[in-house]
Amino acid sequence: MQQTLKEPCERMGVGLHSGAQTRVRVLPAAAGEGRYFVRVDLSGEPQIPALASAAGETMLSTELQQEGATVRTVEHLLAALAASGVDNARIEIDGPEVPLLDGSAREWTEAIARAGLRSDSVEEPEPRVLTSPITVVEGDAFVTAVPSSELCFTYGIDFAQYPAIAQQWATWYPNREPFASAIAPARTFGFADQIERLRELGLIKGGSLDNALVCNRNGWLNPPLRFENEPARHKLLDLVGDLSLLGTFPRAHFLAYKASHSLHVRLAKAIQNQIV
Repeated sequence: MQQTLKEPCERMGVGLHSGAQTRVRVLPAAAGEGRYFVRVDLSGEPQIPALASAAGETMLSTELQQEGATVRTVEHLLAALAASGVDNARIEIDGPEVPLLDGSAREWTEAIARAGLRSDSVEEPEPRVLTSPITVVEGDAFVTAVPSSELCFTYGIDFAQYPAIAQQWATWYPNREPFASAIAPARTFGFADQIERLRELGLIKGGSLDNALVCNRNGWLNPPLRFENEPARHKLLDLVGDLSLLGTFPRAHFLAYKASHSLHVRLAKAIQNQIV
């Protein structure tokens, strides 16, 4: 069985990097269509598949591209869809970037739950199996996938220069703990001393204390946190969203340390090459 939405759901808001106001409608899709975006604001309404093969720019978010059309900061919405069991979805968007909302995947997850799921019978291929470990390394950062009897995600971060974060770890077993309560509420985070430089680079135009946790060397500027290790849980959320570009998760333990969207996507592409 594959699942899609029973009813459409919709959200609108500001994109983190573009600052553009966009509206997103997530609609049911037929079995086998997968998750894909449609740029309804562009001529011909081009479609962009939510697949690793379409991944492009990964500077502080993940962008998908297809024949000149792009959509950015897709990871939170895709994490919510994949973790909620939505295999097929048509995602209509009227701009270049998915809204950040409150900086987490909570609103998307709640909207999907309210829309409900519908199961469709489909002749599925054999489940894809990871046959050996795959690791992508960059300096002291890495992300790896190890064959496992149970799907699991683990993330470690280390920001020694910011004592409020320091070193944190988070682990999530999808079969043991609901995504909606364990991971979805964790918000994106940033650092006060980097804001000016990032805006000079044309990034985080839509960022604010309402949609991101902000930290300086003395602590958080906008507490309280939703979890003691909220930053690590948010990075795990990003990992789930980026690895959803595989279409389905192979049964594995995914472990990341000090990684990035770039490393996440590189791992997804490496896994795709091994198991296709």
